Amino acid sequence: MKTDTPVAIAKACDYPTLTPIDRPILTPPSGHKKVLLHSCCAPCSGEVMEAMLASGIEFTIYFYNPNIHPKKEYEIRKNENIAFAQKHGIPFIDADYDMDNWFARAKGMEQDPERGRRCTMCFDMRFERTALYAHENGFPVITSSLGISRWKNMAQINDCGHRAAAPYDDLEYWDFNWRKGGGSNRMIEISKREHFYQQEYCGCAYSLRDTNNFRRSQGREPIKIGVKYYGDEPVE
Repeated sequence: MKTDTPVAIAKACDYPTLTPIDRPILTPPSGHKKVLLHSCCAPCSGEVMEAMLASGIEFTIYFYNPNIHPKKEYEIRKNENIAFAQKHGIPFIDADYDMDNWFARAKGMEQDPERGRRCTMCFDMRFERTALYAHENGFPVITSSLGISRWKNMAQINDCGHRAAAPYDDLEYWDFNWRKGGGSNRMIEISKREHFYQQEYCGCAYSLRDTNNFRRSQGREPIKIGVKYYGDEPVE
C-alpha cells in the first residue's frame, strides 16, 4: 500500500513574476504563515523570496548586516535588495548600520579564519537583532537567506538562529534547507536574470583583507567594489 503523503504544488502559471517552475508548497514551523526573513543580500535572498511567495507565505525582509564593509559595499547590497523587494511588493525593514558595535564584538578575532568563531559572533549578532524585532512586532517565525550559499556552514548558521530565538516563547527559527531541490542553482539563475551585483567576499573587513591577500598570492588584482555583476562576460 502506498503511504507517501501527496505534496501540494504551487503552479508557476499562478505566479507570473517568479521563476517559471512548479514548487512544493512550503509550510513554516507550527503552520504559521507569517515570517520575518533576515536577508544578507539580493542574490542569496532572491530564491528564498520566490519560494515563500509561491507558497503564499506572508513575509517581511529584515536587513540587518553591520558586518558589511566598506559602506559603499553595504549600500550596494542593501539598495539592490530593496529594489528586488519592491518589485514583488515585499515589505522591507532597513535596520541600523551599527558598524562600530560589530567591530567591538569582533575584537580579538581579527585573525580568525572564515567559518570560525568570528563568523559565529557575526551570525549571533544579526540573528539576535532579528529575533528581537520579530518578538516585538508579532512575527512568530524567523529565517534567513544566509544558509543558501555553498560558502557558508549551514549547521553553524542554524545553531545561531535557534539560539537567538530560544529566549522568546512566541518565536521559532525556521531552519529550512534553502539549497535543496535546486535552490542553490536557482539562486544563480535568478541573479543572472536580475543582473544582481556579484560580491566577491563575504562582507566584513577581515574577509575582504583575506580575499585580497589570496588574490595577490595568485597574481590577481584586488577586489574592486561595485563593478562585477552576474551575467557579465568574464574579464581576464
